[in-house]
Amino acid sequence: MKFSEHIVSNYKPKNLAVKLSSKGEQHVIKKHPWVFSNSIEKITNEPKTGDLAIIFSKKRNKVVGIGLYDADSPIRIKVIHNENEKATINAEFFQTKIETAYNKREKLLETNTNSYRLIFGENDGFPSLIADVYASVLVVKLYSEIWLPFLQDILQSLQQVSKAKTVVIRLSRNLEKSTNHNLKDGEVVYGVLEDEVVQFVEHNVNFSANVIKGHKTGYFLDHRANRKRVGELSKGKRVLDVFSYAGGFSVHSLYNQAKEVTSLDISKQALQIAVENGKLNDYSGVHKTIAGDAFEELRKLIQQKVNFDVVVIDPPSFAKQASEIDLAEKKYKQLAKLGVQLTAKNGLLVLASCSSRVVAETFFDINEETLKASKRRFKIEAKTYHDIDHPIGFPEGAYLKCGYYQFLD
Repeated sequence: MKFSEHIVSNYKPKNLAVKLSSKGEQHVIKKHPWVFSNSIEKITNEPKTGDLAIIFSKKRNKVVGIGLYDADSPIRIKVIHNENEKATINAEFFQTKIETAYNKREKLLETNTNSYRLIFGENDGFPSLIADVYASVLVVKLYSEIWLPFLQDILQSLQQVSKAKTVVIRLSRNLEKSTNHNLKDGEVVYGVLEDEVVQFVEHNVNFSANVIKGHKTGYFLDHRANRKRVGELSKGKRVLDVFSYAGGFSVHSLYNQAKEVTSLDISKQALQIAVENGKLNDYSGVHKTIAGDAFEELRKLIQQKVNFDVVVIDPPSFAKQASEIDLAEKKYKQLAKLGVQLTAKNGLLVLASCSSRVVAETFFDINEETLKASKRRFKIEAKTYHDIDHPIGFPEGAYLKCGYYQFLD
């Protein structure tokens, strides 16, 4: 079966010869995938989005990298090749990269799990492109027009490697508004989608994702290993899952025979999904929900003198830009403080962050300082990072970190 012809861009990418500043060139040589506009010293050929930027060294006419030109981003060139060997950017080039990415995930797929991130943007050599698999459905999210001229080849390779029966395209807001393609957000470009809510398995636990209307590609796969771990630590316990979204931690805890689980999220719709996800599995515990602002609701629970054996706090990114870092750090401190007060005697507090701008060392320092200030004795059970389907290919690609703090009184 062929992909719809209309998804092919009419634009034929040109080759651009590019020379960078010394600093920009060093970034590329050191395998960094971003070239900012202020690093470009010389560029030929009236560049347009989707053109191939061939980056030459300053002193010799040696190619040090190949990227895609993005006229709409301060990251003007997104590097797709900076290895030593020469490369021709064609269908075979992308096929090889996708096969390499799949091979990195094979260990995960040996477990009872059929949901995974096949392509993790820059970290797998595909800047501004994400591909997630939910059972037999592949969801590809595009964040830039740079991929439009190459999309048909890439989608065919993604489908062949993942063996997906259905392929869905999701678009970022700027791509939804673009007139340079005929794609629609949530469009099925291969196969048939019988239901926009797709069921899948994560380490034996059943979940569902709305691949048409859900956030990003429909679900957040990145915390899979932490969800499994928290679930295994929750047997017979009372669990609080803060910023629960579709109930990842909650459902794993219920599956592992937690006595009572409370999912807290500002979105009533997300909580409804969490409850439905819970029902996809057999469990005997009680599943409660609280809809509201996390900071306010946690303070209310403290006032009511409620506590939990396991408290998981996994907020959305608090620092999407550099100017938000200070405020993000204050919010992490507040959440750690609230978490301490809500964790029962000898309980477990799990604190997570997905803000790449707040580095792991800073995040863990904030947690430890806050816990020490509480005067409660604790030990650090674990510090975890990315699962294998979210490999880190460059410093800014690392965003996920999670600390497990076991109280000793």
